Amino acid sequence: MGQDHIRYDILAQDALRGVIRKVLSEVAATGRLPGEHHFFITFLTGAPGVRISQLLKSKYPEQMTIVIQHQFWEMKVTDSHFEIGLSFSDIPEKLFVPFNAIRGFYDPSVNFELEFDVPLADSDELPEAEITAYPVAAEKAEKTEDAAAKPADGEEKKPGSVVSLDAFRKKQ
Repeated sequence: MGQDHIRYDILAQDALRGVIRKVLSEVAATGRLPGEHHFFITFLTGAPGVRISQLLKSKYPEQMTIVIQHQFWEMKVTDSHFEIGLSFSDIPEKLFVPFNAIRGFYDPSVNFELEFDVPLADSDELPEAEITAYPVAAEKAEKTEDAAAKPADGEEKKPGSVVSLDAFRKKQ
């Protein structure tokens, strides 16, 4: 097989990050989530452009998962990042998260998930990207707002950009 000079893997990642951008933009415009929708967003805390408090950075030195559901404020979305106010153990925090720092987006109300393999901040090399579809694990819905995202037991990290395409398939 020939070399991919177009870099479809990067184009696909950018397009799927656009889904997250669009969804968050609509929530920011209305100030609320439609229906039963809510989001778990996992991002690298040390990625370029991420701004979180030192308290959160010390608690989550590599990555963290936030929940956008009932209580959030001042959400702003641009082409490159989103900002949001959330409470952690009754302490209000303002987060600034570039879309390129996002490792995962999950909406358990409709079982929709996107995952991206973003290299850790201290990684010198970028992994080769691949796109893989796989079923969404049911236990994802049990995460809490302060939970740091970790691979499930027995699950190993695979190189590449992993996205679940189940939500785009026709239901029978």
